Amino acid sequence: MKLSLQDSDKAQLLDQLGEANRRFQHTYPGDKPDRQPVHTVYGGANLFKADTCVRMGDIALNNLHTYAPNFVELARVLQLKGHEHLPTLAQDIKALTARLEGMSAEERKHEHAWLAYSVYNKMVRKLQTEAVEDFRIDFEDGFGNRPDAEEDATAVQAATELALGMQKGTVSPFIGIRIKPFTEDMKARGIRTLDIFLTTLLEKTGGKLPDNFVVMLPKVTIPEQMTTMVRFFELLEKANGLEPGTLKMETMVEATQIIMDEEGRNPLMRIIRASEGRCVAAHFGTYDYTASAGITAKYQTMAHPVCDFAHHMTKVALGGTGIFLSDGATNVMPIGPHRGENLSYEQLRENRESVHNAWRQGFQHTTHSLINGLYQGWDLNPAQLPMRYAATYNFFLSSYDDAVHRLKTFVERAAISTLTGDIFDDAATGQGLLNFFLKALNCGAITEEEIKATGLTTAEIHTRSFFRILEGRRAQKA
Repeated sequence: MKLSLQDSDKAQLLDQLGEANRRFQHTYPGDKPDRQPVHTVYGGANLFKADTCVRMGDIALNNLHTYAPNFVELARVLQLKGHEHLPTLAQDIKALTARLEGMSAEERKHEHAWLAYSVYNKMVRKLQTEAVEDFRIDFEDGFGNRPDAEEDATAVQAATELALGMQKGTVSPFIGIRIKPFTEDMKARGIRTLDIFLTTLLEKTGGKLPDNFVVMLPKVTIPEQMTTMVRFFELLEKANGLEPGTLKMETMVEATQIIMDEEGRNPLMRIIRASEGRCVAAHFGTYDYTASAGITAKYQTMAHPVCDFAHHMTKVALGGTGIFLSDGATNVMPIGPHRGENLSYEQLRENRESVHNAWRQGFQHTTHSLINGLYQGWDLNPAQLPMRYAATYNFFLSSYDDAVHRLKTFVERAAISTLTGDIFDDAATGQGLLNFFLKALNCGAITEEEIKATGLTTAEIHTRSFFRILEGRRAQKA
């Protein structure tokens, strides 16, 4: 066989291409396999206590049991798959529940009630054990503009309560603080609060931060705001004896200017780069963004088309970068209009209808986010937590069988390539398929055992990396 090209010529060109390929891969490493919380709860800093997350779980569970005392009621309210086949009489519901409890997980999958039963019971377990996955101690919208002395005192108090929560083990697995924005009016207040809060916290804990601690910088519009935060992080780390790079941040997409700048460009990548690797997530601010787009208050909802536009622009700009994306919040609270012990039948009925309507809206909003590839959102009230998990578990469980088939087929293809010595160059797609199961596992929708149906072993699942799974299989065949 005769070739026209010299090896030296080919090598030079391919080396140049290799440099460009590596630069691209550095910028777009793909989705991170790390755990991403399914939500962030924002709560006013003045209300934060060491046991806030625990108390929120109790309120959420009580809300669920009050307005959906069994899985059949929940299925009917949300019209979950198979709800039309479920019984209506209390004794029949009790008998069905007992029968389902006596079945194995595999046997239940052949029942019409399987999905609703599974979603409900997983929700209850989640609310009992880890109701809040992520919490932001909020000094911005949830706190408001107050006298400096009051915000100073609140920063000390909130940091003290967080230190106590760390000691008691009552802190959510992800937690952070939202400061005021770096606008001209608020920049000094924002950094002062952060300084007081961090200094107090580290004094109380002997220099230890909680796991997955992050600082949310809201209303970002220009890269310089991110760069300034990085410089302050460096000063705070040095002053408090933290390792360089310890402090991480998030940004918020809540102004039209962060979607398109004055030159008609999407500035999100430049804003993320300005964080110098410290920004881990971008959260959407539904109500600030819709307001900046000129939408009147009545129509400022997550379902507005301008929100979908912003989501898609954000995903296009940051897709493959490893930055976690979060949707915004539903502002309709599932709380009945009537309070008190001795409510009339009519008042109880109005409460139930009000909560169920809010449930449906929250469920639909979260489902819409999940369908659009946004696996995280905001919650503003503990009564919203049941629907966060109802939508999330319904999403993952209803897609489970199809996802198992796809990943199993993909793993088998990779195994054939490994066996024959071919190069399998589709690890990014495999990671995307694997991430579905990792996200479902992280939030409690499925168990590790259920992932094994894909053909992966326990050890392979624990790597959380499709590339490392392929490397391990190649090493075994070598």
